Amino acid sequence: MIHVEKLVKAFGPKIAVNRISFQVERGEVLGFLGPNGAGKSTTMRMITGFIPPTEGQVRVGDHNIIDQPIHAKRLMGYLPESAPCYPDMTVHGFLDFAAEIRGIRGGDRKRAIHRVVDLCFLESVLHQSVDTLSKGYRHRTCFAQSIIHDPDVLIMDEPTDGLDPNQKHEVRGIIKRMGEKKAIIFSTHILEEVEAVCSRAIIIDRGEIVANGTPDELKNRSRNAGTVHLRIGGVSGTMVREKLQQLSGVEHVTLLSEDATHAEVSVKPEARESGSLGEQISDLIHRESWRILKLNRQEGRLDEVFRDITKPDTIKEGGKAA
Repeated sequence: MIHVEKLVKAFGPKIAVNRISFQVERGEVLGFLGPNGAGKSTTMRMITGFIPPTEGQVRVGDHNIIDQPIHAKRLMGYLPESAPCYPDMTVHGFLDFAAEIRGIRGGDRKRAIHRVVDLCFLESVLHQSVDTLSKGYRHRTCFAQSIIHDPDVLIMDEPTDGLDPNQKHEVRGIIKRMGEKKAIIFSTHILEEVEAVCSRAIIIDRGEIVANGTPDELKNRSRNAGTVHLRIGGVSGTMVREKLQQLSGVEHVTLLSEDATHAEVSVKPEARESGSLGEQISDLIHRESWRILKLNRQEGRLDEVFRDITKPDTIKEGGKAA
């Protein structure tokens, strides 16, 4: 549904987006991540036709956003950052206006408004003017206009920004349900949203894609992903470490603590380890008749991966950022 190919955006000498390419299919929710100034909003504005690319192309459905903008935009709903709306209109009036300019007429318009009001929980403020709404309700109203025409493609720039925890939960649920039938891109700084909602995530940094995969695939890039912690009773820590170090797929074993009653170790797998390490450790425990007091496997952390990938080069190299 969305095909981005070698997209570039230059503002004078500054390259904000540098030859990025990706696709989003129907039934996919793509999280767009990156630090401030990475190029997320600029990319989304080019996809929606809000600004033209310097180079490259965007296709939405079968339509090029530059050559066939009206056809492409009919397929899209767009919720920009700090979404604008008319403060002197009522919520109903604003949604009615949005439906009208989308070409929705008669009974279809009434049904469309009823659908989004129900979906976005706007019934209690339907006849209030927009300027009297709280930030959360104003955001929901803008979200409702972006889906008034039930688009196949939905582009949202930080759709939960400024919402309270309950409202964020509601919006995430809406996105996840819609993502079963639509192609959705949304940017966020909230990494838990990616794990809760997204089928795939892209991390963009300084205008370039630096990571692309499912949330689990990205978490597995975490430095300590897959590390196994064991606490074993009545066994020498040195012997435990030696036995574990002999297993294939082990990068190193660290003795964390040891006393007369137990030894505690961590086992870090090699990067290429395919997932059999847990079985090997289980077999070793059985053969040696070790008494296990604690055993757990450390999950990768998306925030750790994000920080590692998007650090300034000076920090990555061990220096201090300017």
